[in-house]
Amino acid sequence: MSLMVVKAIVLLGGLALIGFILWWFFGKHQVSSGHSVVSDQQQTGSIIVDGGYNPAVLTLKQGIPAKIVFHRKDPSSCLEKVVLPDFGIIQELPQNKDVTIPIDTQKAGVYNYACGMDMFHGKIIIK
Repeated sequence: MSLMVVKAIVLLGGLALIGFILWWFFGKHQVSSGHSVVSDQQQTGSIIVDGGYNPAVLTLKQGIPAKIVFHRKDPSSCLEKVVLPDFGIIQELPQNKDVTIPIDTQKAGVYNYACGMDMFHGKIIIK
């Protein structure tokens, strides 16, 4: 194989890798969404932590006391904590255990949360 062919293959492989990385980190991906279950004037939402947050978007009803139950299946250290900055919450998520976090639903809005390393993200929508 000539040197020109090898250079072309390396160049095309590098461009494909750059394209994949850009798509992975910045591309639009399908986002799962869920709603809370209301019972006895209390609403509960559940989020499974496994390679990210599922659902990544959780909708709560404004003015009804709420709690979110996180269940972490993923063993990676990145997902050991969940950070909800608008609520002042940094919570450890032990693997294979339910962790319940109360959420103040008095103010409508979109509230972001992330893992401790800010690599995985989700949203809580209160309306």
